[in-house]
Amino acid sequence: MRALKIAGSAVAAFIVIVGLLLVIGIPSGFLTSVIQERVERDTGYRLTIAGSTRIGLWPSFNVTLNDVTLEGTQKAGDRDTGNHLTVGSIQADMTLASLWSGHPEITDLVITRPVLNVPLRRERGAAPAASSGKASASPREDGSNTPTIERLKVTDATIVFSNARDRVENRIEGINADATVSADRKIRITGSARAGEHPIKFNIKATAPTPPLERQTVPVDLTLDVPDVLQAPLTGKAEVRFNGSVVMINGLTGTLGDGAFNGWASVDLASKPLVKLDLDFQRLDIAAARGPSATQDAPSSPTWSNAPLDVTGLNYVDAQIRVSAAELNIGEGHFAPVAIDATLASGVLKCGITNLGAYGGQASGEIDIDAGGATPAYTMRADLTGVRALPLLRSAAGFDKLDGKMQAKISVRSSGQSQRAIMSGLNGTAFATFQDGAIRGLNVAQMIRSLTASTLSGWQENREQTTDLSQLSASFRIEQGQATTSDLNLVGPLVKMTGTGTVDLGRKSLAFRVEPKLVMTTQGQGRATDPVGFGIPVVIDGPWAQPRIYPDMAGMLDNPDAAYAKLKEMGQGLFGPGGGLGGGSGLGGLLGGNSDGSGGGNPSDPLGGKLGETLGNLLQQGLSQGRNPRRGMPDSQAPAAPAQNDPPPQQQQPDSQPMNDVLKQLFNR
Repeated sequence: MRALKIAGSAVAAFIVIVGLLLVIGIPSGFLTSVIQERVERDTGYRLTIAGSTRIGLWPSFNVTLNDVTLEGTQKAGDRDTGNHLTVGSIQADMTLASLWSGHPEITDLVITRPVLNVPLRRERGAAPAASSGKASASPREDGSNTPTIERLKVTDATIVFSNARDRVENRIEGINADATVSADRKIRITGSARAGEHPIKFNIKATAPTPPLERQTVPVDLTLDVPDVLQAPLTGKAEVRFNGSVVMINGLTGTLGDGAFNGWASVDLASKPLVKLDLDFQRLDIAAARGPSATQDAPSSPTWSNAPLDVTGLNYVDAQIRVSAAELNIGEGHFAPVAIDATLASGVLKCGITNLGAYGGQASGEIDIDAGGATPAYTMRADLTGVRALPLLRSAAGFDKLDGKMQAKISVRSSGQSQRAIMSGLNGTAFATFQDGAIRGLNVAQMIRSLTASTLSGWQENREQTTDLSQLSASFRIEQGQATTSDLNLVGPLVKMTGTGTVDLGRKSLAFRVEPKLVMTTQGQGRATDPVGFGIPVVIDGPWAQPRIYPDMAGMLDNPDAAYAKLKEMGQGLFGPGGGLGGGSGLGGLLGGNSDGSGGGNPSDPLGGKLGETLGNLLQQGLSQGRNPRRGMPDSQAPAAPAQNDPPPQQQQPDSQPMNDVLKQLFNR
């Protein structure tokens, strides 16, 4: 009886223990060393299991590993660590029958919170060789010892690209993927990720070959959606082949939006990656920057962006790339056709563009980016022919004041970590000619007429006004972001203008002093008569998106005798008997004159008195009412010390007579 009771107690205890094990799993720390040895022998990677290892029997047979680390070997003296993978937990569900048969079949493999660290290398070298175990212990070539996996799920994964020496780290985070393998070896992978602020979605279909994978062709279908970069999802098909460390992608075809593409690619993953790519697109659409930063840093912003431009990634990959497209759209920019050849080696990107169709014309040039130093350096050489100026300048620099056919030669260089630093440090030369276009927001002829009608301290632009131009040309010497010209020349049907000045590229501002002249007839550029000068230089300064335009009083007062002669000539030429603005065949209609040749004033005093009175009042205000004649600004905003060539006070009001009386007398002679 006693023995029966003991046996019954033992059976009951066994049942209780088995029940507990079915629920909580069998502690199996003894399996850790076996698993570590097998992984290192088959892969050459060292496996460390810092957490618990557990075997569960319910609802299915499963093994769970916690706090797992898998890392490759590291060369002596190599400061960059090798590939390094840490995993929060790995759970594998298996069938008991497959375990007994010696062919493990994993129905579900769940990997939670893996973090893969990929080293970034500046120099190419031989890939570290994986250590191999004994040949007899390796899986058979037919793959019979290799476990099969029906479903793989990855949750909250992260890939970290880093270089400790350069203190560089970039991440692809939030990777969630679900992969299934059917009985006929069809693989399907769906998932999403996030690169910085850019969301990514992917869908991959492939057919797995029988082991070994080396030198076998794998057909792959890919769908990739990156809305912040590509304006439409990319779908493609290719044949992928592995040859050692080289992944070859042949027969690449697909569509990007409505445009088809084809080509080939290869990636050598031995140490520093080497990418070779050749793609031809029917149409390539690339999205412009989005979000609040795009609004603040747009070209039309009053200043360039100070946001850092990160090009350090050019140091960690070498590439040979050729991309061609019948049509390329980058935001609002439109180019057709496009052919780009680029090489990237040792952090230096050289990009050559030939016969680029841009805004109705042709462009060619080179762009070099050297990211190898502490501060990136940029070089650009461009040759533009017949390009429409307005859309190009508006999209590139937010400048919408010039239209026409543009020819330009540009050779510039700079360095900097942001848009503002690059533009402020530009050096080089530029020459530009605009033909058969217009200056938007400014009517030079009406501007001159306005001075005869009212006292002006400065003119603001009017977007509805334009000045037609036959040709506008200028050459610039650029030093530290200051583009200076001394040969600005504008020729139009009704106006001429010459001038000098500086464009501050870093601050997006203008500082020009020009001499506008009116043409006395509408006979065109072959006219026999000379243009009539304004007599007073005009200043154009301020932000190039909205500059101020006003007469330079100092330009008149520096040499009053010559200015008086100019004004007298203008008064007689524009408004005197037979003048260009007095007759119906001249510019009277444009500037408000009557068709009877009266010019809108008394024939015995054809606007001379009004012009003299207006200019006199203007100059008196500039001298006696606290205006600064040099800049058309209050004295409180002007420099305290007079300029070196300011005229003596006695020259500003000759003979102590009111200025308007002097000018009226001149025009009434």
